Amino acid sequence: MGARGELFTTQIYLDNRSYFFNVKENRTGDVFLQIVESKSRDGAEADRHQIAVFSEDMQKFLQGMEKSLEFIEKDRKARQKAMREKKAAKEAKYGAGAKAAGKKVVHIKSDRNAEENPKYEPPVKKSGRVHVVSKKSDNQ
Repeated sequence: MGARGELFTTQIYLDNRSYFFNVKENRTGDVFLQIVESKSRDGAEADRHQIAVFSEDMQKFLQGMEKSLEFIEKDRKARQKAMREKKAAKEAKYGAGAKAAGKKVVHIKSDRNAEENPKYEPPVKKSGRVHVVSKKSDNQ
């Protein structure tokens, strides 16, 4: 038996988090899984959170974990399907040619007659500089 009752340990390192899966035995001989999350903070001590799952509860714990993972996978697939359908509907409505050519497509919703809607002119690109426009006509 290792230090502090450790029987087995494995680690997973992610961007700013580390996960430790420790199989331990306490003084009374009960074996349990200790899961520790260690999250580094900017220059300060790491945040550490841990849970312990005893061997007699492991099957129920794993069933709950499995149900959660199945839900996550179904939800991910449903979201991907919805995004594909939305994209296909958009391409069917507006066409895919302009986007494939790298052009920006602007669609104006109109509730009024064509007479009431003035011709669309793209907005002036603002550069942050002051633009002065002369009101003098060219004949003067």
